Amino acid sequence: MRLNGEISSGEEEEEKQAGTTTFSAQKVVVGYALTSKKKKSFLQPSFTSLARNKGIYFVAVDLNKPLPEQGPFDIILHKVSGEDWREIIEDYRQKHPEVTVLDPPDAIQHLHNRQSMLQHVVDLNLSDCHGKVGIPRQLVITKEKDPSTIPYEVTKAGMKLPLVAKPLVVDGSAKSHELFLAYDEFSLSELEPPLVLQEFVNHDGLLFKIYIVGETIKVVRRFSLPNIGKCELSKVAGVFRFPRVSCAAASADDADLDPNIAEHPPRPLLERLARELRHRLGLCLFNIDMIREYGTKDVFYVIDINYFPGYGKMPDYEHVFTDFLLSLVQSKYKKKLTT
Repeated sequence: MRLNGEISSGEEEEEKQAGTTTFSAQKVVVGYALTSKKKKSFLQPSFTSLARNKGIYFVAVDLNKPLPEQGPFDIILHKVSGEDWREIIEDYRQKHPEVTVLDPPDAIQHLHNRQSMLQHVVDLNLSDCHGKVGIPRQLVITKEKDPSTIPYEVTKAGMKLPLVAKPLVVDGSAKSHELFLAYDEFSLSELEPPLVLQEFVNHDGLLFKIYIVGETIKVVRRFSLPNIGKCELSKVAGVFRFPRVSCAAASADDADLDPNIAEHPPRPLLERLARELRHRLGLCLFNIDMIREYGTKDVFYVIDINYFPGYGKMPDYEHVFTDFLLSLVQSKYKKKLTT
């Protein structure tokens, strides 16, 4: 597929005779609408070079021009915030069903609210999957609530300390990813609603980041917060901000860990969880933050789900993503041949 002269990666192949072009001889054009930060982390030279060798070309979407006037595209990757873009990409998706949009904007919206995102996990029945998956007990503090009433709400709900406090809305900003740990309920009045409060689950300081790319699953270990005992809880008060554990510097994959702690969640459990969430969320690109409860082998909690996460930190992401993009176009190509 040509892109109105915008592909400039060397001489074009000699045109095939009409009716004899195979899929492998075609160009796959992927439009992308990403923030500059996401573009830098995702479209790394190692990835774009491999993709180009496979016939995949990435072209930036100009947000200042009408989307229908750009392209043509086979696939559009996007992670841009704002209601305007949401309406633009949804309208485009409806009018151009031949283009695969990753992912549908309405589906992405479910992950913008930390209350609704985890509800899909609660609704799952993962029996006979070599483990149990749930979510921590949580309490939503709405925007209308006076912060001074949070301690009362926590006591009323019977929440156990310590509590992890997270902004209710995930809008891509740094503020929406700020996390706090509260050792006493009274200090929670220092925080600004809307919030989600989750009971802290001891997990031996280890978090599993489960990356989903279509049907592919990759698991990466990250260091997290250490266990908190009753003694520490009785001596410490206040609310403390703690860093995100998504950064590569927090990687625990090469650390010398107790095998009982470091062991990945069972593969059948991950496959079932990923399949169910793909179906329920309607998404192809997301990751799951999961922890194993301290002292157990098969009790897990999902604490967060993120759309289009930092795939540049996922091992072998270049090959995984290249294969995924090709599979999407190949699937559409085969459907055309059968219709």
